[in-house]
Amino acid sequence: MLVRVRFAPSPTGFVHIGGLRTALYNYLFARKNDGKYILRIEDTDRERYVEGAIEGMLKSMAWTGIEHDEGVVLDGERLSQKGDFGPYIQSQRLDIYQKHIKTLLESGDAYYCFCSKERLDKIREEQKAEGLTTGYDGHCRDISKEEVQKRLEAGEQYVIRLKFPKGKDIRFNDIIRGEVVMNTDDLDDQVLIKSDGFPTYHFAVVVDDHLMKITHIIRGEEWLSSTPKHVYLYKAFGWEIPQYVHLPNILNRDHKKLSKRHGDVAVEDFLNKGYLPEGLVNYIALVGWSPEDNQEIFSMEELEKQFSLERVSKSGGVFDVDKLNWVNGHYIRESSVERITDLAIPYLVEAGYITEIDAKEKYEWLKDLVSVLQERISYIAEIKDKAAIFFRTEIELKDDESKELIRAEHLPQLLDVFKAKIEETETINEDFGKRVFKEIQKETGIKGPNLFKPIRVVLTGESHGPDLPLVMKVLGRQKILNRIEYIKRLLDD
Repeated sequence: MLVRVRFAPSPTGFVHIGGLRTALYNYLFARKNDGKYILRIEDTDRERYVEGAIEGMLKSMAWTGIEHDEGVVLDGERLSQKGDFGPYIQSQRLDIYQKHIKTLLESGDAYYCFCSKERLDKIREEQKAEGLTTGYDGHCRDISKEEVQKRLEAGEQYVIRLKFPKGKDIRFNDIIRGEVVMNTDDLDDQVLIKSDGFPTYHFAVVVDDHLMKITHIIRGEEWLSSTPKHVYLYKAFGWEIPQYVHLPNILNRDHKKLSKRHGDVAVEDFLNKGYLPEGLVNYIALVGWSPEDNQEIFSMEELEKQFSLERVSKSGGVFDVDKLNWVNGHYIRESSVERITDLAIPYLVEAGYITEIDAKEKYEWLKDLVSVLQERISYIAEIKDKAAIFFRTEIELKDDESKELIRAEHLPQLLDVFKAKIEETETINEDFGKRVFKEIQKETGIKGPNLFKPIRVVLTGESHGPDLPLVMKVLGRQKILNRIEYIKRLLDD
């Protein structure tokens, strides 16, 4: 059996981190089993449709490197489709759903419902008042064929509902949760075709998954309670039931479902902050799945080899931004300085530190600047704050230790000698930076932390930080002299 899985988002806005993980797990499962990964667009809820959302989703998924074998693709800026089981956009499959709903109507597994919205609202209010579970009361279940035809010819508005038998247990197996059982008495007669002629998710997903030969349905646990309805539909059609896998939710630190109210939850949020795709994908794979050993850093190829559904947890995984930053920081440090420089330039332009012309003319200098900070950032947008030390004219003392060092008794002598050394040279490079401290130590007898820390505070405002010779090279001769003079004035005051 060829494994076929799918990721089927709705074009209602951004790609949620939970959606990214669902796509990733489908992708990894397909690759692990030499199967196919399909991307289908479920756009039958026309009220929630957002223009441009499909294109945005495809760009986000392309950025992550999660590539699908079939489905909707971007050809430049134009939507296209690839594969033998299309269309892969549900709104283009309406004739398929109409054909299949007729099968259920003829078998008696579905029926026309003419109840108005007002009647349905009234029923729900009465059920709530009596403390009952809200749901459809089956008012139209047993209308005769003659009356149905008469009302259809009269142009009455209708929906088509699934007709559950009474008191029947529906069972299915879930790879993560084991056997799940639900009785039909606890289920609503689900709407299959809405009054606008569009199918509901519950109907379209079953028809599409069957016709696209999906073998494993890997999706979020919010669909677990709806799965008995889908299982019953498979049985009503006489189709083979696929294997179900319901993934646990991604939680925030309060162990509540991750949502926009709690901060960044969209793939685009992390892209815009300058997270690397391999960092985000590596981390999100670990939110709910545990490898056999304690390995935490995975390439996509390693994930493809090691991933298994059996090691996905039943309980929700907590999205820990600090851990994400640690993982992403690893990839930043492992990247070439050219790659990080290219990614950092838009943020430096946005901060007003440089112009786009500067970025071209001063590229080598920018590489030096980035190499100083590359070890100190967790995502690229952080460079806006970290790079401030190279552009501001005044020094901001960051901590108590820096303030104490600036008052050190030997600092005036140290500054005079340091200033003289800078004035004697035309070019500040790393070799000069390494040599000058040896010369100062020899002339003054000041050495170790008493030498390096005060100079670092003078140049950066911080007592700890990146290698001083490279910091000096990036600052350049004039900025170093300006900072020495600034601290001298500060001491005089």
